[in-house]
Amino acid sequence: MAKIVFVCREGSDEPRVAASPETVKRISALGLSVMVEKGAGERSGVPDAEFEAAGAQIASSGDVGKADIVLRVNRPTSAEIASYKSGTVVFAVMDPYGNEAALAVMAKAGITTFAMELMPRITRAQSMDVLSSQANLAGYRAVIDASHEYGRAMPMMMTAAGTVPAAKVFVMGAGVAGLQAIATARRLGAVVSATDVRPAAKEQVASLGAKFIAVEDEEFKAAETAAGYAKPMSAEYQAKQAALVAEHIAKQDIVITTALIPGRPAPKLVSRAMLASMKPGSVAVDLAVERGGNVEGSEKGKIASVEGVAVIGYANAAGRIAASASALYARNLYAFLETMVDKGTKEFAVKLDDELVKATMLTHDGAVVHPNFAAAAEALAVPIPATEPVATDIEAKPAKPTRSRKKASETETGAGAVTKDEL
Repeated sequence: MAKIVFVCREGSDEPRVAASPETVKRISALGLSVMVEKGAGERSGVPDAEFEAAGAQIASSGDVGKADIVLRVNRPTSAEIASYKSGTVVFAVMDPYGNEAALAVMAKAGITTFAMELMPRITRAQSMDVLSSQANLAGYRAVIDASHEYGRAMPMMMTAAGTVPAAKVFVMGAGVAGLQAIATARRLGAVVSATDVRPAAKEQVASLGAKFIAVEDEEFKAAETAAGYAKPMSAEYQAKQAALVAEHIAKQDIVITTALIPGRPAPKLVSRAMLASMKPGSVAVDLAVERGGNVEGSEKGKIASVEGVAVIGYANAAGRIAASASALYARNLYAFLETMVDKGTKEFAVKLDDELVKATMLTHDGAVVHPNFAAAAEALAVPIPATEPVATDIEAKPAKPTRSRKKASETETGAGAVTKDEL
């Protein structure tokens, strides 16, 4: 009997969906049966009829108990987990850092879970890289949101009535989201600059036509390890970099921050004093607001007025382009799922010796098995509230498609913050 794949409708704060009509067809071709929860794709512009036409069965939320495999955008709540049968395999963005108690609940339920955001950055797994696919869209959306709030034109315009100067945009962090923000701002005609603590980022920023801003002393030149990780910077360097950034921000119209460090609060990059130095009507976009924020005074889900600057703190930036984000995320999930299906027998099986499985599996056979979380989860093995988890957008270092990528932790930085190069 074919294994049943169930695609869930997410909570009220999540418009994305974990499948598309395209991936439903491809999953069915693997020999799996697909059920899509009623209304799962509505907020991503995919009506139930399109899933049905692709070969899926439209089901109720209660039918998840029949599923062998569950595809989600976000980690399931404890109430949702109670509906899963033991042995169910769940794929989602699990947001495991700081949520070890939630992992313990999943382990107790006997389900096998995979955190898509822990996918290793190797050539084989490029098509499964949810951090890059979602961060890319988040960077794009950050510029669109900023341009919407900015009360002036982005490009320089020369008219009979006079010249409108181009907006000045400063991007803090040159990972996937940062580089897309740079490219998008440039396409809109802005004058763009960017900063990052990784020396390699200078060339990437320049290739997109932006100016690189950093204190390029000997310490900066040695700031990246052979493995691709950013080294901790000295207090002296951080002070010099902060001073340079503060001076630069005072001349900018729009600032976009993208620094996220998995497992840690977002580093503070932009202070109130820096915001106060900007011109009235300026805009800042904080893509790290869900982890505490890079910008002082930013508020999750709101546009806050801080020292006369509109600070955009919208959560789930990728979800603000739900149709595109869902399509890419669905392909990421399919690419990973495909590795577990035998092309000859059409049998689905979790291959415990696979490097991708080892890197992403959180729980299995009643235990938390990921080495980064096993000990903490054991200590925190307590029930969690039945609330919806918050989606996270973690930034990532762009990968080179022609060779194995360095392991990274979707992070970006500015003003001397330390990053682990993953996003």
